[in-house]
Amino acid sequence: MSDYETVRAAEVPEGAVLLDIREDYEYEAGHAPGAVHIPMDQIPERFAEELDPDDDVYVTCRTGGRAVRITQWLTGQGYTAIFVADGMGGWLEAGRALESSTGDEPEIR
Repeated sequence: MSDYETVRAAEVPEGAVLLDIREDYEYEAGHAPGAVHIPMDQIPERFAEELDPDDDVYVTCRTGGRAVRITQWLTGQGYTAIFVADGMGGWLEAGRALESSTGDEPEIR
């Protein structure tokens, strides 16, 4: 049994803190409006300055492989981290809002 909750992208509440840990090029191509973007390799240096330990943090990547590791790590740091098991691919399939930083049609990479 894990020490964290798991949800599908369709279950992430509106207005929740969504932490997108994909690389810059992935995020820029398509992301959830308002998502906090910290690439996975920058989490140890930046998480405390960008995440409130009192908030539930929903962690996502493209398909879930990276996000599960960061969810475990954040939980170990005392955060309430929730794993978005189907990632941004699931976000797209659920018809949730997407935007891009490039001005192009958003896509999930």
